[in-house]
This record gives sequence, structure tokens and C-alpha cells, in this order.
Amino acid sequence: MSTDDTTAAHAPAGQERTSDPERIRALAHPLRLALLDYLDSVGEATATQCAKHTGETVANCSFHLRLLARYGFVEPAERRGRERPWRHVEARQLFTPDESVPGSVHAVVEFAEIAVRQEADRFVDFLRARADRTELAGQRPAVAMLRESYWATPDEADRINEAVTALIEPLLARSSDPSSRPAGARLMRWFSTSHPDLGYPEAPGPEASDAPKLNSHNSPEEA
Repeated sequence: MSTDDTTAAHAPAGQERTSDPERIRALAHPLRLALLDYLDSVGEATATQCAKHTGETVANCSFHLRLLARYGFVEPAERRGRERPWRHVEARQLFTPDESVPGSVHAVVEFAEIAVRQEADRFVDFLRARADRTELAGQRPAVAMLRESYWATPDEADRINEAVTALIEPLLARSSDPSSRPAGARLMRWFSTSHPDLGYPEAPGPEASDAPKLNSHNSPEEA
């Protein structure tokens, strides 16, 4: 799931876009996000299995799973005897802040704050765990943290995000189909953000009257 400010024309197939603040706020809860993440990773699980994974009570997990089902994020899977497993709804969620919908923008902020904190904590926990696990010494770590700043128009930024999504898209089906996972594959966590730095004004462009002029050596003229 993700937040997005692009137009509907940029929404890939298979994604469900919503600006409904009530539905977005239904996910602005740490346990509900943890439950969705777990179901996405294992395919389906009962409230008992969810409780064992999250450390919460079965009753608490059952309550939040039912709430997630009410808003269309999870659904009952095929019963296994007396067990009632749940599964993540296949459609990927795209939350779009819409200023014309009261409460939409702030709902996205509330969701994003919880999601970002959880992902940051998960990454730091991984780094600490890897440093302490001697059995991982000598293994090639498929891990990266990138911090880049670049000037781009909204359309250019959209194309970058779409290119990254296109690279990951073919691998997403492996979450629900264990037989498609090649030997040595591990469950990977991908988290990225892209946003304008509001501390800097928009570039005026080369056609602006106050834009830097270039001399014959193709360098800005000295004032």
C-alpha cells in the first residue's frame, strides 16, 4: 500500500485508489498495519497465528481483523476445519489525498506517520539483528539505504516512481505463490519515499529573466 499525489492516469492496473478519510484512518493503527503485513507475507493466517506473530491477544487480533474486513482490506479465506483463516485482499491500496474531500489530506498524514515510523524501526531492527547474528557473517547482505537529492519536475518524478514500481511488480506474485520463489530467495522489504523539499522554491527555469547566464566557457557568469 502507498500514498500518492499523482493523477488517476498514473495508477497501475490492479491498484485500488481511495481518498475516503474513514477508510484511510482504518489503517492508521500499528497493529492493523502489522496484521496486513503478516498476511501479505504468509498468504493467510488465523487470529491465533496472528496473535503469536504480533505478541497480541487472540481476541485483540480477531477484533482488528474484523475491522479490516469491514473496510475491505482483508477477507475470510477457505475454512480449515474449525479454523477461520484470513487473507489480504489482492488489490493494492493507493491512498490519494484529495483537498475536495473533507479530512482526506489529514487522514493520509495520520496513516503515513504510523507507516513510516514502523518501516524505519523495522530497518534499524534488521541492522542491529544482523550485527549480532554471527551465523550471518560472510554472507552477502542484499540491503541498501539510499539518500539522494535531485531537481525534477512532477512528471519526471512520476516517471521515476513508475519505473521503480515496474521493476518490483513481477516479483509481487511470489508472495501468494511459494512455488514461484527461486532457491535462495528471501522475503525482502522495500520502503521508499519521494517528496519535494518545501524549504526550497521552485526553479525559475532558463527562460526566467533572473536565471543565471552562461558565458562562452559554459559556466555561470560571476556577479
